Amino acid sequence: VQLQASGGGLVQAGGSLRLSCVASGFSGSIFRINAVAWYRRAPGNQRELVASMSSAGSTNYADSVKGRFTISRDNAKNTVYLQMYNLKPDDTAVYYCCYSNTYWGQGTLVTVSS
Repeated sequence: VQLQASGGGLVQAGGSLRLSCVASGFSGSIFRINAVAWYRRAPGNQRELVASMSSAGSTNYADSVKGRFTISRDNAKNTVYLQMYNLKPDDTAVYYCCYSNTYWGQGTLVTVSS
């Protein structure tokens, strides 16, 4: 299984970005049966959970992003998304997608300028 994340970049505070993560290496429709998640690691900080979504579609968000970020998945495309609105400088971090609590993407850098 491989995960390829994309969509990071430099954005001003208040702006938006959408991260994507495409999973490959599956046979059939296996992707849909496991949870997906986004984590982030800011400079000098530990990695933290940003958002997760179960196979049934239930979601969980870090308090710091509730109301601003939305996680979604397209099982037909083996893809998970993170839509981020009203970005803040504190959101600056490398964002990692995670599948089944086991497989990790390479990370995509999000930088929010004030």
